[in-house]
Amino acid sequence: MPLNLTKVAVGCAEIDTLRTRLTGRAVDSETWVDTRYRPTRHAELVGGSLYWIVKHRLIARSRILRFDEGEGGRCLIRLDAALIPVRTRPKRAHQGWRYLADADAPLDLDGAEDELAALPPKLVSALTALALV
Repeated sequence: MPLNLTKVAVGCAEIDTLRTRLTGRAVDSETWVDTRYRPTRHAELVGGSLYWIVKHRLIARSRILRFDEGEGGRCLIRLDAALIPVRTRPKRAHQGWRYLADADAPLDLDGAEDELAALPPKLVSALTALALV
């Protein structure tokens, strides 16, 4: 079972902004994210996903294809250009990336409309704390 990462989509207020950013870098259905260090567990991450955090919620994922060396010793995380919306789930913002076990990852929307995406983040957090969503 592959391992996943979470990462804040810095400067993105919604999924469409993130989608535009990633597709703007896409070449041959691949896009990338630049990070300072290669994750220690990078071999386990290939085939997993990078889950994006926007407004303190996991909102979408990108499949991790591989890791490449970037300029100045940085690491490029190569991703599938397709951005897959997931069932939103509250997630505190953090710097860099964090590992996410497959069992803890949110489910894909599979084309369904996510009712929680329309709610304010504080309300979603409160409903989650009460185990109502």
